[in-house]
Amino acid sequence: MIVTVCGGKGGVGTSTVALNLAAELDAVLVDADLGMADQPTDGGPTLFDVLAGRVDPLAAVRTEWAVGVLPAGRSLAGARSVEPKALASVLESLAETYEHVIVDAPAGFAADTALPIVAADCCVLVTTPDPATLADTVRTRSLARELGTDLGAIVLNRADRTRESVTETLGGPQFAVPETAAIHEAQAAGLPVSLDDEQNAGHFEPLAGHVRTLARDRRQTET
Repeated sequence: MIVTVCGGKGGVGTSTVALNLAAELDAVLVDADLGMADQPTDGGPTLFDVLAGRVDPLAAVRTEWAVGVLPAGRSLAGARSVEPKALASVLESLAETYEHVIVDAPAGFAADTALPIVAADCCVLVTTPDPATLADTVRTRSLARELGTDLGAIVLNRADRTRESVTETLGGPQFAVPETAAIHEAQAAGLPVSLDDEQNAGHFEPLAGHVRTLARDRRQTET
């Protein structure tokens, strides 16, 4: 199943949620933020090379890392040289090998944001309790609805508890992830918190369990 993790604005923790969700699911993580990539990378092939047809998607996945990652490039020139519309076929190709494909989408409402959402089976919306951020998330929720992509879950990031008002505004099941130094430090190191700090390892397990259930229900519907 292809799950796109997205938010209405940058800085809400979309990349953190995507990395840790991928780790919990033993999934492949695709950094689809072609302009402002946040996931780890190295000198090897990137999503730019895959979209340009130079490398097979599976060959570009870093399977030796803590989480299997298909990183995006860091060059704006590279971003301009690729065909973003090819992303859907890349994700579908990965989904033939991996049970779960987690996509870290760019923030905002431009075309490069819409493509990872429309290519997904469902999306996970990431927001914070801040009213301005919630307002932007409502717009992203509307975009997903217009594109026909199901809402899989809401992640209320940097919050100790879920809030009924958020569910009423956005719909869908909600999961709270507290703000901790361990999560921040693990992300800065390019690692899921489960590998960096065992005491904080459980913060993303409920979300991952919910996604597993969605995937199972989807398989049963398709058979």
